[in-house]
Order: sequence, then C-alpha cells, then structure tokens
Amino acid sequence: EVQLVESGGGLVQAGGSLRLSCTVPGVNFIDYAIGWFRQTPEKGREGVSCISNSDDNTYSADSVKGRFTISSDKANNTVYLQMNSLKPEDTAVYYCNALYFGVENWGQGTQVTVSS
Repeated sequence: EVQLVESGGGLVQAGGSLRLSCTVPGVNFIDYAIGWFRQTPEKGREGVSCISNSDDNTYSADSVKGRFTISSDKANNTVYLQMNSLKPEDTAVYYCNALYFGVENWGQGTQVTVSS
C-alpha cells in the first residue's frame, strides 16, 4: 500500500504563507502525478494544484493562480505546495493525492486555517 505523509498545515493570518509537503516513500516517484485538493463542508472537495513528475507539467485552479506554487523534489519523493497571500477562503483541510496509472492514494489531510 502506498502511504502519503503530509505536513505543514496550521493557523496563519490573512496575507501570510504556509508550505505544505507530501512525501511518498518507497515508490518510483517519477511514475506519479501528485495533486493537492482541499475540502470544506460548504464547498466540498476542490482541486487546487497538481504536478506530473514525468514531465513536470503543472496545473493550478484559477482561485489560487499567482498565489500557490507546486513543486517536486524527486530526490526526496516530496511535493511541496507553497501558499502565499493566503485568504480566509483558503481555509480547508488539504489532502495530497498520488495518481499512478489510474490508481489513487490519499493522504490523511492537514488543516489550514486563515484568520481575517
């Protein structure tokens, strides 16, 4: 079973920054696409950003473009989500998703709370 280890959530004031990390140990990382999703009771689950480790293509939702940056450290099987200029509406549980040839695995989630 593929395990995803997330870290980096917390409480921050509006305008602040956080960096989330998602480590996937013991796999051939280049075969995976890694995505970040977030979930709230009001909005449900929303795709935030993703990166393909095979070609480094990235995607980010319009709501976070220009503020969030996804990057991959293939040497350490870790993907980072750098979140800047955070807004209260970014408050959510953030989940890491690892996609391998159609098979998905999810992290345990990390809470991000942005106070106004």
